[in-house]
Amino acid sequence: MRKITGRLLSREGYIVLVAKDGVEALEKMREQVPDVMITDVEMPRMDGFDLTRSVRAEEALKTLPIIMITSRTAEKHRQHASELGVDVFLGKPYEESELLGHIATLARR
Repeated sequence: MRKITGRLLSREGYIVLVAKDGVEALEKMREQVPDVMITDVEMPRMDGFDLTRSVRAEEALKTLPIIMITSRTAEKHRQHASELGVDVFLGKPYEESELLGHIATLARR
């Protein structure tokens, strides 16, 4: 999924940084803060909820817009994501145009 999304965003002219899991993502974002972070819930080593919690706890990253794309679309997951500070919660499969619209809006913030 990250490869497909990465290719989509690259085709649209975005510079894309890809991480294989939440730990690597956090390390990369400490070096270069992106305009928007996209994450899944299910990832090895550090899931998307823990990654979001870590991002919100770091001064340099706490206002970073976060989009979560996941197959876990139950209301309890949506609510938990919202409580942690996720800005946009999308289910899989997502509509490309919807994702691109959210990214454009959040990146302008």
